[in-house]
Amino acid sequence: MKVLVAVKRVIDYNVKIRVKPDHSDVDLTNVKMAMNPFCEIAVEEAVRLKEKGVASEVVAVTVGPKAAQEQLRTAMALGADRAIHVQTDDKVESLAVAKLLKGVIDEEQPGLVILGKQAIDTDNNQTGQMLAALAGLPQGTFASEVDVQGEKVAVTREIDGGLQSVELSLPAIVTTDLRLNEPRYAKLPDIMKAKKKPLDVKTPEDYGVATASKVSLVKVEAPAERKGGVKVGSVDELVDKLKNEAKVL
Repeated sequence: MKVLVAVKRVIDYNVKIRVKPDHSDVDLTNVKMAMNPFCEIAVEEAVRLKEKGVASEVVAVTVGPKAAQEQLRTAMALGADRAIHVQTDDKVESLAVAKLLKGVIDEEQPGLVILGKQAIDTDNNQTGQMLAALAGLPQGTFASEVDVQGEKVAVTREIDGGLQSVELSLPAIVTTDLRLNEPRYAKLPDIMKAKKKPLDVKTPEDYGVATASKVSLVKVEAPAERKGGVKVGSVDELVDKLKNEAKVL
């Protein structure tokens, strides 16, 4: 079985994000970029399926600028066999990404597609669901456990009320949650080997998809800085501050 896993290039989660002085966007100047953490979990799960003998091939795919090939090489260093880069400098929205991934699915015919449930930059949590709808495939979102048995995949989902178990017929779409696994670190020999693994470059035009954004970014602002806390001398003083200053009572 072939597993297709999607990854995205985002600002490293350890980096403190800065807003441009003109508030037009986030400042990416000299900012460290990395693979989206949920995508790392998706890659790890795909590689584990290969190590178990369930998957025969793991193919990583991304949509983004030329620099995003760095994240594809990382995915191959972690265990993916090859990669597909749909190259575009446009700020691609979730629906366009889903359409492009649908085109890749039509070409590759994977038995399972694994995505991170969301990206930490836009936080949309849309692409996996849109892809399932476009491809007409069953979906198991927010997966904390994935078990492939024959032509079925059992997915344990994290929902507001606890956990939900669903069984899907393959091929299927799965999006990963934080508790699915703990991603491994790429070893230096694997990083070197990844440089020689095949990476195919495509364009959105190859799939007949327009990537121009239909949403205008008006303004970006940093969140207001929180004020430091104060110590109170008594319960009465605490209640007074909650009532008259914080106005939560």
